[in-house]
Amino acid sequence: MTALALSPTARPQRAVLRLHRPALTVWGAFLLLAAGALLWVHLFRAPAERHPVDQYFVLTDVNNVMNLLGEVLSYVSTAVAAWAGAALIGRELESGTARLAWTQSVTPARWLTAKLTAAAVPLTAGTTLLALLFAWVWTTDQDVLVTNWSWDRVLVPAGPLSVALVLFALAVGTLAGVALGRALPALAVAAGVTYAARYFFGRKWDDIWPDRHFWPVQLTATAVLLALTALALVAAFALLGRRTDIKGAAV
Repeated sequence: MTALALSPTARPQRAVLRLHRPALTVWGAFLLLAAGALLWVHLFRAPAERHPVDQYFVLTDVNNVMNLLGEVLSYVSTAVAAWAGAALIGRELESGTARLAWTQSVTPARWLTAKLTAAAVPLTAGTTLLALLFAWVWTTDQDVLVTNWSWDRVLVPAGPLSVALVLFALAVGTLAGVALGRALPALAVAAGVTYAARYFFGRKWDDIWPDRHFWPVQLTATAVLLALTALALVAAFALLGRRTDIKGAAV
């Protein structure tokens, strides 16, 4: 077990976790706040809506709260893309930290794999948890919620589409970071592309395809996004390998 823990494969991932511990802390805090807010809606606001004491709550109306939570959760992918492009990849290439790691028996491909793995695991697990919780609250309390399933604030955070968007954001941020090699330009490009994808896949699909329902739209959009994610990752690894080969030949 000790040999496994100290293996060359484990070392890059451990270094990534240490380097990006603040980002993981922020992500953990966000998960707790979002999950707590969803449980608050289900345990307190929805019952209060069914048996109101006051006639109207301007700030705590259950639909307002759920719509706000849906909007926030549906745009998490844009923040992930910005972080991946700027902090996860772009900053390390720009500062030369990545090249230093490559001189310590860590190949560029393994360096990038470690970064993607360390980021993808908590992002996938956390987004899946929030998607399940959001879908459960929205379905259970449907009697007091009026938002249609096809609205982006429900469609995006209530199914696998949310997980696919986050993974797409990670891949796009990685590709932007590798391609541009600078934090701020990578941040801008990754966030812009991911925002466009979120806007497109979060459209009100029942206006476009009236015969479609929740799961066909969810699964179709998820499959397309995962395919685009795979293409972005292949491009990122290929571009990184090409650039390091050129620099190695030049040296």
